[in-house]
Amino acid sequence: MARMHRPLPESPSRRLVLAGAGAAALGLTGCTRMALMLARDPVVPMATLAVPAGCGGAGNGRSRTLLVLLPGAYSTPQEFLDNGIPAALAQARRRADLLIADAHLGYMGGGALPARLEEDVLAPARARGYEQIWLVGISLGGWAALAWAARGRVRVDGVFAVAPYLGRRTLLRDIVAAGGPQAWAATPAASADAADPDAQIWRWLARPPADAPPVWLGWGTEDRFADTNGLAATLLPPGRVSTVPGGHDWPPWRALIARWFAAAPWPDGCEGPAA
Repeated sequence: MARMHRPLPESPSRRLVLAGAGAAALGLTGCTRMALMLARDPVVPMATLAVPAGCGGAGNGRSRTLLVLLPGAYSTPQEFLDNGIPAALAQARRRADLLIADAHLGYMGGGALPARLEEDVLAPARARGYEQIWLVGISLGGWAALAWAARGRVRVDGVFAVAPYLGRRTLLRDIVAAGGPQAWAATPAASADAADPDAQIWRWLARPPADAPPVWLGWGTEDRFADTNGLAATLLPPGRVSTVPGGHDWPPWRALIARWFAAAPWPDGCEGPAA
């Protein structure tokens, strides 16, 4: 049964946010900048929706693993429930607690996403004593999961990026023109802006540190990000890459997540009662 850790807005209003500085920092232009201006209001603390694994019979224990789910730009935590993600986990006969963060596009405007993800989601989860914490993100949530892992400041144990947005078009053109991600990572341009999160993701994927968490990647073959996801897939072991028919929508996302649940590359099972 899902538990709201903090109130989720019932009818999120859309407003114009102060997008200028945040959009510029993220290298966003054109329609992407306009999308940011139409984002929902960010709130502090970030709202989360918990779906325990039911460990301890009455649900008063915890799983060994927490999966933090990050939605797409305009999605809400409820969409994970409506699209049967907890049911898919149960059907796979795997145990993991789920924590769905309302990490929507509004948090991008002022660059607030990293701080809110750490302070409101990951730090409290670590305090509960989980053996492992994984990030599972869709679209913008996939970008956020990869960006967080690439920062390397606080370790997570793994990432599953589902049809992730992988950066602005100008950067992607530069990567292709350089001969691919690994060739690009060796150029001065790759390190020109160390704070650029898009470039940071590609540098990290192309030249992962020895202690980098494992990354899984999946997308629909007709997804609008299929080309860039395919480029990123060349940097991963084939066994961590998955595709299904479909576009940038819930049916392929649901199929990809269900397939990944069946593989369960995290510690399965329950701990004792939570403190």
